[in-house]
Amino acid sequence: MSRGGAGYDRHITIFSPQGRLYQVEYAFNAVKTSGLTSVALRGKDSCVVVGQKRVPDKLIDASSVSNIYKITPKIGCIMTGKYADAKAAVERIRQEAFKFQFENGFQIPVGHLAKRCADLSQVFTQHARMRAFGVETILVSIDDVDGPQVFKIDPAGQFFGYKACASGVKMEAAQNYFEKKVKGGTDTTTEETIRLAILTLQTVLTADFKSDELEVGIVEGEQPFRTLSETEIEAHLVAIAERD
Repeated sequence: MSRGGAGYDRHITIFSPQGRLYQVEYAFNAVKTSGLTSVALRGKDSCVVVGQKRVPDKLIDASSVSNIYKITPKIGCIMTGKYADAKAAVERIRQEAFKFQFENGFQIPVGHLAKRCADLSQVFTQHARMRAFGVETILVSIDDVDGPQVFKIDPAGQFFGYKACASGVKMEAAQNYFEKKVKGGTDTTTEETIRLAILTLQTVLTADFKSDELEVGIVEGEQPFRTLSETEIEAHLVAIAERD
C-alpha cells in the first residue's frame, strides 16, 4: 500500500484521492495478520467468547498469555490482533467502566461501554499524533434490561450488537457458519452455546483443538464473567467429539 498510496499513508488523517485512509486499513490488516480467530455467541441466558491460545515461546509461562479479559464483574471481552495494543486497549476500557461507576454509582451497561469505546477508537483516526489500535474488541455481558449482549468494536470506531460474531483471520468463514446455525435465533442453553462456539472455531480452522489450545470466557445469569479451566474445556471437547 505504501507505494500504491503515493505518500497518502504517511499520516492517519490524509485521505487518498479514492477516499481511503490507509493507516486505518493497516490497523484492520493487523488484526488478520495476528493469525488468530475469535468467536462470540449469545444464548438464552448466557454469552460465550472462544479464541485460540497460542504461546509464542516455549519458555513463556502459558498462564500469562491470554486474549480474554474481565472488564467489570459482569462484562468480559476478547481481543483479536496485536497483543501489546490489546493490553493498552483493555486498560483504557477498564478506566472508562470504573469512571462511569464512580460518577453514577452503578456499573456501566455494556451497550454504553461499547459506544464509549467506539467513540474513543474513532478519535484515534482524527489526529496525526495518534494511530488506530490494531485490535478488534468483542464485549459480552448480561444486561439487566436486554439480557445477553454481544458487541464488536473495530479499529475505525464502528460498533454493532450481534447474535453471533467473529474476528480475525477466518472471520468471514466463521460469520458464514454462524449464519447457517443461528438462523432461528440463539435460544440455546449455556452448554449448547459453549459447544456451538467451539465447534464453529474447529470447523472454520479445520482443526481438532486440545484443551490448552483454546480459551473460553462465559457470563451466565447473575454470575460474574469467568474463564473456563482446561478441565472444563476438555469436557466440552469430549462431548463435541462424541456427538459427531
